[in-house]
Amino acid sequence: MSNPTLQTDSPEALPQGWRGVARDWSDDREAFKVPWGKAMMWIFLLSDTFVFSSFLIGYMTVRMSTTVPWPDPSKVFGLSVGGVEVPLLLIAIMTFVLISSSGTMAMAVNFGYRREAKRAALLMLATALLGAAFVSMQAFEWTKLIVHEGIRPWGNPLGAAQFGACFFMITGFHGFHVTCGVIYLLVIARKILQPGFAEHGNFQIVEIAGLYWHFVDLVWVFIFALFYLW
Repeated sequence: MSNPTLQTDSPEALPQGWRGVARDWSDDREAFKVPWGKAMMWIFLLSDTFVFSSFLIGYMTVRMSTTVPWPDPSKVFGLSVGGVEVPLLLIAIMTFVLISSSGTMAMAVNFGYRREAKRAALLMLATALLGAAFVSMQAFEWTKLIVHEGIRPWGNPLGAAQFGACFFMITGFHGFHVTCGVIYLLVIARKILQPGFAEHGNFQIVEIAGLYWHFVDLVWVFIFALFYLW
């Protein structure tokens, strides 16, 4: 006599109620035609959006409410080239590097759709390299402000004391995300280069990594506009 639990997934055979919910979760089923991996990444990015939004709203509130003059970003973040002070030069280069990394990541996802593992991995490595360059320039920027300008999270000789706290908190949190993204991309690139992955692997992991990286780039656009240009 056949076991009814081994029947096909006809509507009559599916368990109902909470048992059905538990079965769907354990079977890694798709929700609204979206795989769980992509859905979980979207949920994570949504929660991260709230965190970055809280930081930026807090920064704008502090800046508008302080009575002490706010330092001029064009002077604070300027670099001297040949004896000429160029406003926001380093920040412009950092922004160009990070935006360029979005292009290489988009191409990596495209080659992932085509199941071309080597090209996808190469472009992911290029993206990780650009991300590492961004973090390195950010480390240089921090060193300049801490060592040469004397700016601290609890004080600022150039103006409002809240400037240091806002700057190190927001840019540090974003830099941490970029660093995690670089490690994430390297892990995924290594995974898709494994033997047999091009024939049988799921290249959706490249797209999911791309979602994270594009989010990090988008957040930087808001930081650049609200912190460095305002």
